[in-house]
Amino acid sequence: MAVSAMESAAVTALRSVISRVQIAAERSGRSSDQVRLVAVSKTKPVELIRQVYDAGHWSFGENYVQELVDKAPQLPGDIEWHFIGHLQSNKAKTLVTSVPNLDMVESVDNVKLANYLDRAVAGVGRKPLKILLQVNTSGEESKSGVEPSGCVELAKHVKLGCPNLEFSGLMTIGMLDYSSKPENFQALVECRNEVCKALGIAEAQCELSMGMSGDFEQAIEMGSTNVRIGSTIFGAREYPKKEESE
Repeated sequence: MAVSAMESAAVTALRSVISRVQIAAERSGRSSDQVRLVAVSKTKPVELIRQVYDAGHWSFGENYVQELVDKAPQLPGDIEWHFIGHLQSNKAKTLVTSVPNLDMVESVDNVKLANYLDRAVAGVGRKPLKILLQVNTSGEESKSGVEPSGCVELAKHVKLGCPNLEFSGLMTIGMLDYSSKPENFQALVECRNEVCKALGIAEAQCELSMGMSGDFEQAIEMGSTNVRIGSTIFGAREYPKKEESE
């Protein structure tokens, strides 16, 4: 019975978040279908993810390779999985080969990782894998991500040098101090402007993944097209180790 109650709470919370996303999108002059909601399910059981899926949601995010590799085969194949945690190059092949419905990796922050992912995708013969570049907009050493000054060159490498990857945009986490979030979000917007100019692409072709449980409405109002919501949907969780991505 405890599981059923937890599942019902998650679905109720999902609907509330969807409503809040819609309102924030409207405030930014967009429709809610222009903002993707990624339900971050790290540390949560497959049964709970399935309940949220059955409620009509199919975009989920995970932080750890092994956790995603374990969960994916137990869940429907039309789920669009986003990997949002720090990804080590030597685990890229495992991730790509074990999760055929991996839709996007949001945390590419260096050329080596991009190359490993490119080769892994080529090896399984699947369609190009969508990639977001993680940008360290807060300047904190504890955060992963390419420096803003390096995002153009990394974007060029993925776009022009990795035929099995699809450059799709930029991601940031920002400081945990919410008062600093507008500055961090604005920095990502500025990075997008530079990347789009350098690559000769429209802003609509460059997503912005910014905003988590505590700040997603503000992020949407500042232009986010992808928000990563975990605890607000699934409830608080105990972290297996220090991590910083939803």
